[in-house]
Amino acid sequence: MIPFTDEELMNPVKNVIDKVRPSLALDGGDIEFITVKNSKVYIQLRGACVGCASSGTTLKYGVERQLKMDIHPELTVINVPIGMENDIDNL
Repeated sequence: MIPFTDEELMNPVKNVIDKVRPSLALDGGDIEFITVKNSKVYIQLRGACVGCASSGTTLKYGVERQLKMDIHPELTVINVPIGMENDIDNL
């Protein structure tokens, strides 16, 4: 169980996302933070990351791995498809 509320996780998660953003930008991609809900981090891959065959690997071994190392090992990341930003409860 993660010992933080979703609100307490917001700023640390944003900091980690800002930390990984330059790596994605090198390949023409980007990442947008959407929210934290029930200890799940909802993000949206952008730019060249959309539709890229490596986006799943980037998500798990780049973004999620960094979040687990820097904040808590039980955090998970969910990529929100474009157009689903206001409907994350149905993902």
